[in-house]
Order: sequence, then C-alpha cells, then structure tokens
Amino acid sequence: MPPKRQVYLLDPQKLRPETIAVTFAKTSRSPESFREIAAELTDEKSSEFHEKWVVGYGHSSVAEHAVLHIAVENVSRLAVETLESNRLAAYTEKSTRYQKWRPTDFFIPAELEGHPLQPLYIETCSRLLEIYQETLPAVKAVVKQEMPCAPDESEAAWERRTRSDYIDCCRFLLPAASLANVGMTINARALEHALQKMLSNPLAEVRSLGQGIKEVAQTEVPTLVKYADAVPYLEETSRDLLAESGRLALEPDFKQDWCRLVSFEQKGEINSLAAALYRYGEGSFPEISTALSQMSSEELKRLAELVLGRIGKFDLPIRELEHISYTFDLMMDQGAYFEFKRHRMMTQSPQPLTARLGYAVPRRIVLAGMESTFRTAMEDARKAYELLAGYNPHIASYIVPNAYNRRVLASFNFRSAYHFTSLRSSPGAHFSIRRVARRIAEEIQNSTPLIGSFLRPYPGETWQDVECNYFAQTA
Repeated sequence: MPPKRQVYLLDPQKLRPETIAVTFAKTSRSPESFREIAAELTDEKSSEFHEKWVVGYGHSSVAEHAVLHIAVENVSRLAVETLESNRLAAYTEKSTRYQKWRPTDFFIPAELEGHPLQPLYIETCSRLLEIYQETLPAVKAVVKQEMPCAPDESEAAWERRTRSDYIDCCRFLLPAASLANVGMTINARALEHALQKMLSNPLAEVRSLGQGIKEVAQTEVPTLVKYADAVPYLEETSRDLLAESGRLALEPDFKQDWCRLVSFEQKGEINSLAAALYRYGEGSFPEISTALSQMSSEELKRLAELVLGRIGKFDLPIRELEHISYTFDLMMDQGAYFEFKRHRMMTQSPQPLTARLGYAVPRRIVLAGMESTFRTAMEDARKAYELLAGYNPHIASYIVPNAYNRRVLASFNFRSAYHFTSLRSSPGAHFSIRRVARRIAEEIQNSTPLIGSFLRPYPGETWQDVECNYFAQTA
C-alpha cells in the first residue's frame, strides 16, 4: 500500500530559517521525511551546508526557503524607493492617504553634516511639512462641504469615512525626505541581491540602511547574507551612465504628452492567441501563428472571446497573455509614482526625482484657498533643489515634494496591464494613479483592440474626467 499523503508546516518558531532551507534542500537526495531531516540538523550543520552548497557551489535557490520578516522604521521615502525596487518581496508601508506627518518628520542626510546648505535643506523640509499641517484642516473643510455628515453619523465616523479624501490632497506637499515605516517579507536569496544594491547606492542613508538590515538578518540567516557587499559593477556603471547622460545635454521638457506608448508588438495579439492554442495543441508555434494570421477578423474575435470573455471580477487572464508586451514613457506626480512602483511584475526604469518637470496642483487645494501658499512652497522647493543639485544631485532629490512630476519607462505584458488597470482605476484608488491607469488602458485598447477591448477599468470615469475633477494643474 502506498505511503499516506502528508501536509504540514515546519514551525519557524522552532526552526531557524537557515535550518528550514537545508531541510527542504536535503529532500532532493534524502529518502527521510522533512521532520526527520530537520531533527538531525543543528545551527552549525545548517551553516556548514550553506557554506558548501550555496556559497561554495552557487546553489542559490536553496536560500529561497529561508524567509525573513523585516521591520524598518523612520527612513526617508527616498530610501524606501530603493528598498522596494526588489521584485521578489512583499512590502507594506506607512500610507500617505491615512496617516499624517508632523513638521519634524523628515530625514537629514549625513552628506549635509556641517555643509553650508544644511540650514536651507532643514528650513525647506520644515516649511513644506508646516504648510502640509496648515493645509489639512483647510482641505478637510472643503471635503466636509462636499461630503457632509449623514444625519445619524458621528464626527468620528465621518472622519473614518472621509479621512483619505482630504489627506490624499495634502500629500502633494510631502518631500521625499519624509520619514516612513515599511514591513518587508523576503527570502534570503532575494535579500542578498537587495543588500548588494543598497550597499552600492550613492546615498549614505541607503548604504547605512543596507548594513543595518544585513546585521539584523544575520541573527537569523548568519551564512546566507554574510557575503552581501557593494558591487563595483553597479557602482561604476551607475556613475558612468550618469556622466554619459549628462553629455547629451537635453533640456527637461514636460510639455510633451505625459503618456506615450513607445513600443508594442504589431503581431502581439496574434502571438498571444497562438500561444494560448499552443498550450493545448500539438503544432509548432510558427504553424499555429501562421494559421491565425489567415483567419478573418470575426474568427479572431471569437478566439479572443474564448480566451478572455469569461474572466470574473477577481480573475487574471491565463499566462499566455504575457506573450504580448507594451512599453510606455510616462510622466506622473511623485505621489502617483510611489504607488506605481509597487507593481513589480513589470520592468521600470525611473529617472531621478527632480524639480524640473513641473508639478501637479490638486483642485481641492485651490478650493481651500491654499493655492498661493502651495505654489510658493513648490517654487521654494524648486530653488532649494537647484542649489542642492549643484552640490549633489542625489541629495537634492530628498527636497522634492510629491507634487513634482517624475518620468519612468515601464515595460509590461497584457496580463500585468489587466491587473494594474483594474486595481488602480477603482474608486478607492488615489486620483493620481487612477489617471495613469485609465490612460494606459485607453492606449492599450487603441493599439491592440482585439484583446485590449477585454481590459476592465472601473466604469463611469475617463482619465480626462480625473484631470478635470481632481486637478487644477498636472504639470
């Protein structure tokens, strides 16, 4: 009689992450159960295993079984960007839509210690956060007029219902230096790569954060991240490409279209549908693709309906829809980018955060009578940015408020686009990212209408509606 199926957890409270990783690794050659393998291991034996096989022979996939939950507090949102740029991890961070910042809640970089520009940096950050505090009650009053308390609703209940509606307008004032907390769940293999990037970063804060995370991680995975260090390739390539881009001497231009589909595959729709048939058929891909190329538009529409027509509200398209890709050159406010970057199943190449691409003005800021104060704050931040950029452009990014625009080149497949445009076009999404999601959906629908017609952005709103209803200015 065959052995009985077993399904159980290896308790991380009883076994260290490195021991769990070895336990799973050894099953490839040991006939013993996972419990039996784990019972034979000690921390020392686990460390020896990883030194030999993971470090010595490069069997890095073993390290993916060692998972850590790392809490990071009081780091700048600029540093959080680097931390969250690692694709194979999960993050939850302090929300600018539900929490409020105090005037002292900002990071002061070590590079400015004793420098003549440090007082300007501190004054600019302090003033931005002071105006942020002044703007909160003013915008709250506007929201209360637009969305008054229900007859049976308490003030506390109204606050819970509308909190994000006024806070997420004021977040445009927050500089990238604003302090944040973030929780990260990551495996040791991905963490080693993350640490290498952080330890190679030009910002002292990010390098210090990387060292701190490494030290904390080594209490649980002493071997698997021990050799994570700065990577000369990353340091030197970043330095040289920065210099080369400077030689192009291109002036920033924010008057161009803020959302441009710069590349997509002309045969992408045919190829993605051919891939769907390939999975269930027996012919070669060229044969199937050629057959589809000879189909009528009605036949292709019927096939697309078979592939995409039955998707439920919480479903994702089948994986074969990853065989069609799009590349967008996007410009969005930094607040929107901070949400956009969470969609890590795409390739993103963000430009440095600057104050040279114009800024967005939320309509409720104007209605609250704070437009002049807001614009003065943006102009003061821009002047401070330019002075700081003359000393160190990396440091200058700390001073840039969320209102300023950011460029990012993003490449992703239809499946990722489906998820992004569905999630970020919903009424609960911030209006800045709704504008981006709806415009991307429109561009995909226009360029690849056969499958693009199956995108499901939330109905009842266009990206033009978002601009008209929520922005007084977008650049």
